Amino acid sequence: MKPCDDSIALLGKGAANNREMFGKRNGGMKDAIKLGWSFSHDIWLFPRRLYHKEPYYRGMKDIPYFAGWEPTVGIIREEAKQLTQEGRDSRWIKNVLAHADLERADDPALADVWNRLQEAPPQSGYVFVEPNDLGEIRARRSTGKRRFPIAYSEEEFDRRMLGAWLGRCCGCALGKPVEPFMDSYRGLSSRERIKIYLKAVAPDEYPLKNYFPGSSPAEGRTGSLGSPLSQREKIGFMETDDDIRYTVLGQKVLLEKGGSFGTGEVMKSWIEQLPYASVCTAETQAYRNYILRYRTHLGAQVEADWDWVATHQNPYREWIGAQIRADSWGYAVPGNPELAAEFAYRDARMSHVKNGIYGEMFVAAMIAAGFALEDPLEVVEAGLAEIPCDSRLNLEMRQVIALCRKHSFKAEAFEKVFDGIYARLGHYHPVHTINNAGLVVAALLLGQADFENVITIAVMGGWDTDCNGATAGSIFGAMHGAGSIPSKWKDPLHDTLYSQVFDYHPIAISECARRSAAIARKIVISKYAA
Repeated sequence: MKPCDDSIALLGKGAANNREMFGKRNGGMKDAIKLGWSFSHDIWLFPRRLYHKEPYYRGMKDIPYFAGWEPTVGIIREEAKQLTQEGRDSRWIKNVLAHADLERADDPALADVWNRLQEAPPQSGYVFVEPNDLGEIRARRSTGKRRFPIAYSEEEFDRRMLGAWLGRCCGCALGKPVEPFMDSYRGLSSRERIKIYLKAVAPDEYPLKNYFPGSSPAEGRTGSLGSPLSQREKIGFMETDDDIRYTVLGQKVLLEKGGSFGTGEVMKSWIEQLPYASVCTAETQAYRNYILRYRTHLGAQVEADWDWVATHQNPYREWIGAQIRADSWGYAVPGNPELAAEFAYRDARMSHVKNGIYGEMFVAAMIAAGFALEDPLEVVEAGLAEIPCDSRLNLEMRQVIALCRKHSFKAEAFEKVFDGIYARLGHYHPVHTINNAGLVVAALLLGQADFENVITIAVMGGWDTDCNGATAGSIFGAMHGAGSIPSKWKDPLHDTLYSQVFDYHPIAISECARRSAAIARKIVISKYAA
């Protein structure tokens, strides 16, 4: 065997301090702890070094310190951005990068760059306060109403639950083909690519009013669409998508555990039912971290160092991945945004921090409030009431509200609102939580009680289009019910979902809604709704 890593560099300070896990510092083979299979890697942990079995190591020039969503250099560059955004000294960070030749550095040197970045001190004058602990998050909320009565019949509740599921699926299917447009391309912003693509098909194709056509004369300028099974010519069901898979997995956790589920049960559902290749960015890193450290072949552990799982070599910890996992938690406790936000917190904490956590709490709370409220501004306010009032997400969403108010909450002003959002939030990555949440809020406030306006505005704004269309559609559906979703949007799906999750491939969308309604009724009479 040959050494390939320093365990401190790979596993991080938190893990290195866990002496009961790593054994004596100077132990030998007998003190090694087998962590188990990590996909194709059979990794053995020695007290200070990591070893790969000979068959894996032989013939490899380098054994990487990092792994996951992208190559090491990309992870380090994203970490520098993330640290700056969360309030670390930008001069320190720039100095570390300036003295590092990332493109030519070997793995030990790259690990050293990572470690020096973590030492960056707080930025002087940073005004945001963004805790990760649920108690501290709640302590920094604004005062506000935490519960809203459900003042309609059981039948209406069922229609709203079906509306939430249909709205999520329609919005996701609408945005899915233009998800490849999230980045700027040939001088065009994400939303400009969408606009030019549509107008080249026909002038009346923009503003968007139907599922995307599969081809456009402008493809040379804009790029081509993806997801042909969600394009206008071929759509016949809701095809698999991470936005929908997480909603399904959340439902399965609730069916098994009810409101008593914990973070460990959510991770267990990933390990058992979600292939590693089907997760992205923050979820990729958290999945990898958990597999690396814990003995998952015996079943996921209920207790784990979730802070480490969420942060170790995870520069995507404030991206949108948690925000898109919110829906089933909101469906479970209609009228109770506080509990919906708590459920979302239990899920988000294993892969995200700060605004990454708040994004999922915000959306889950809006969905829960949406079952009881009719005014979209009240729904947004109910969501914001569940996250720290001095966080970036809260303060930026209030700027989006002000921007929409400036334009009298009129749908026809959507491009002017987009201009303001891009000017204010365009520096974030296209799949960051904050900028995409801004587009969802704008879609709800400008679209009002018109489903088509809501999901098309959410998608025409660009960036993470399938996520934003799905989230906006879900909230709208909870507020207005299935009858408010026009047939032109829901009929092409033929009440069918292919999720790639066991027992849900295929499944009727209406059956998913029926199960969510049953979960909600069960939780309402349990202690979790008391």
